[in-house]
Amino acid sequence: MAKTPPVPAAPACRLYLITPPAIADLEAFAATLEAALDAGDVAALQIRLKPADDAVIAEAVRRLRPMAQASGVAVILNDRPDLALSLGCDGVHLGQGDMDLGQARRLLGPDAMIGVTCHDSRHLAMEAAEAGADYVAFGAFFDTATKDTTHRPEPDLLSIWQETMTVPSVAIGGITVQNAPALVAAGADFLAVSGGVWNHVDGPAAAVAAFNAIFAENA
Repeated sequence: MAKTPPVPAAPACRLYLITPPAIADLEAFAATLEAALDAGDVAALQIRLKPADDAVIAEAVRRLRPMAQASGVAVILNDRPDLALSLGCDGVHLGQGDMDLGQARRLLGPDAMIGVTCHDSRHLAMEAAEAGADYVAFGAFFDTATKDTTHRPEPDLLSIWQETMTVPSVAIGGITVQNAPALVAAGADFLAVSGGVWNHVDGPAAAVAAFNAIFAENA
């Protein structure tokens, strides 16, 4: 009788890309994104353009969404459930000052992916999980130039969350190839990365490959 081949271990963590806060040349960025997506597994792409008007956001989503979705990458829009719905995104990421999660769920429907920023607070994360969030985001774990931050959770927050809750956690804030291993080892389900990919010394594709190598080592 032939032996059943072993089932490959699931990755301990996956990459969640976030766009730069501004995209000067959309076509050039689309080419960069395509190369990055070809370089390794990416779970999601959050389109986060701040500040930008609705027309700029819509143009970026219409250009980038089909490419990402064709690669099996969920497209998440930052802050705006209304635009996420009208532009065909897979979901939305909500900050603490954005639309209420319940209201966003009613607008987007049961199949939409909705994540919530929870800073360094297990209380906020538990509230979000109980309200039906698909993931909770903790951070910023490290200094970041992408946004102003005041919260600095310790990696053990990820460990405690993984041990007690089933809703996935996303670690965010200043994450690079160099500091990622500690967050993966602590139990993050996803690493949300922006500058750590787009500004990597060897280019974004090399960064995606390097993050996936880290995930494989911790599978």
